[in-house]
Amino acid sequence: MLKAFRITAILEGISYLLLFGITMPLKYWADILEPNKFVGYAHGALFIAYVAIALVFCWTQKWGIKRFIVLFAASLLPFGTFYADKKYLKTLE
Repeated sequence: MLKAFRITAILEGISYLLLFGITMPLKYWADILEPNKFVGYAHGALFIAYVAIALVFCWTQKWGIKRFIVLFAASLLPFGTFYADKKYLKTLE
């Protein structure tokens, strides 16, 4: 479960950075819509998977609601899931 959570966290972070760093500028500055659509779908699915796995993982590890809130907030910030992976998940290995 930990490995799946870490992989999902990293992929969600990468998709977030791709969305805001590459595809959004392409959409608004170059009128190229397709990359934003596909990366947006992938990011949405990864975001939902990340939050669901975080909820289950916090439940199974008997972590409190505060730790879940930190993990959830990390998914909303650029580079946040990388920080959460390093601070909370990597230390469990």
